[in-house]
Amino acid sequence: MIMDIEQVMQYLPHRYPFLLIDRVTELELGKRITAVKNVTINEPFFNGHFPGAPVMPGVLILEAMAQAAGILSFKTKNYSPEQIGVIYFAGIDGARFKKPVKPGDQLVLKAEIVREVRGIWKYTGRAEVDGALVAEAELMATLRDKP
Repeated sequence: MIMDIEQVMQYLPHRYPFLLIDRVTELELGKRITAVKNVTINEPFFNGHFPGAPVMPGVLILEAMAQAAGILSFKTKNYSPEQIGVIYFAGIDGARFKKPVKPGDQLVLKAEIVREVRGIWKYTGRAEVDGALVAEAELMATLRDKP
């Protein structure tokens, strides 16, 4: 199953400059997702992080992982775009950053569902560039109705 940017936008409430998923390349309902973020010099955070040596902030790499996990949860629950609420972070554990992500990189985001209990989802997340691990974390989130 593949999702383009228009389909991604149906399943995430985020918009520019905070939409951090460009497409979904793999999706196994109830199990795992692989998504892509094309990192360009035009990203607004590169102006200040860091001038002359642009690096994608680690917190945004984690957010991109979480957005991929959110799509996985919404699709797993078979929510239609009209039924979607919001997904909130509930926790991040064991976040590790291995290599910097720079303009021109294609960030490949992978998330797997560990479990879902009483509306709390736990995932393992990985971010890779050119097949090399750049970040990893355990993520927790909760789905809620639209405010």
